Amino acid sequence: MSAVHESRRRSRPTVARGSTRPTSRDVAQAAGVSQAAVSLVLGDKWRGRVSEATAERVREAARDLGYRPNLAARNLRLGRTRTVLLVVPALTTEFFAGVYTGAARVAAEHGFGVVLYPSPEGIGPARDPFASAQAALDGVIASSMAADALTAIRGEALPLVMLDSDPEGSLGAATVNLDIADGIRQATEHLLALGHRHFLHLAADVPSWTFDVRARELAARLSDVPGTSIRTAHSPIHIEGAVTAAEAALSAPGPRPTAVICDDDQLAAGTYKAARRLGLRIPDDLSVTGVDDLALATAMDPELTTVHLNAELFGERGMRALLAVLDGRAPEAGDIPVQLILRGSTAGPR
Repeated sequence: MSAVHESRRRSRPTVARGSTRPTSRDVAQAAGVSQAAVSLVLGDKWRGRVSEATAERVREAARDLGYRPNLAARNLRLGRTRTVLLVVPALTTEFFAGVYTGAARVAAEHGFGVVLYPSPEGIGPARDPFASAQAALDGVIASSMAADALTAIRGEALPLVMLDSDPEGSLGAATVNLDIADGIRQATEHLLALGHRHFLHLAADVPSWTFDVRARELAARLSDVPGTSIRTAHSPIHIEGAVTAAEAALSAPGPRPTAVICDDDQLAAGTYKAARRLGLRIPDDLSVTGVDDLALATAMDPELTTVHLNAELFGERGMRALLAVLDGRAPEAGDIPVQLILRGSTAGPR
């Protein structure tokens, strides 16, 4: 063994005899600092209070001793459970799985856990999954939900961050949104540039702000272009319902739409099936766009042109916003950018 390694081995801090586990006092003694300094460093609140060198010395001592904070005691002292509830409309949707993944990743970095809870279709009231949510949770993140559906869970006390929700008059302490209006704008301008003038909007049959935004943006963009027409059909967000709605809309009297803008990739998949039943080829006879960019989009033939929504980043931003609210800070402002992904389902009309 080298002299350097021998010196490090001998200088390694030790736990006081009789101790069952290292304490913050042991860490403080090993690092040559106060227990208050240990608390600041390990609680990640040291910046501006202790030096970088001191912080590193504390972290090294904690690692060498195998010290782990007593979270139960700390949470009791702070009056926190370090648990957050993420409420989503469904557990079977790939998008919301991504939202959870992003939120849970940021939560874990800050010592929080995330409990996932479905409230079908986002229309309430959502039932309290605990005997008392206000006693079991530090806050709630709700994705694509009506805020008033959450009253039973959060009462008047729990901080609430709304995702994909109307920022005007929101009941949440913060609102985080994807720039969905820009996504619809990108899809519409792409189809207009290809020469399409007769559109079908296959709209999600869900009373939600995010779907209202899509309809308004599409209508506003087409109203600026002479000679355009738009037909609207509503469908539940599943493929079978979309097949029925799209088939009926595409075979209705009047000029047949040459482009279909779908609120969701699943609705686009239903449109593909409806087109085949009607003998229409995509994109030769009918161009189709979606929203989400699910794995489904590249499993379809031709692959689907769709608006990519970064679900994991969405969840991350939601969790960071809630952490900011809990710390009394202003959450990050601005909508999350989205991008139209061009694939084989769009082309100029014949």
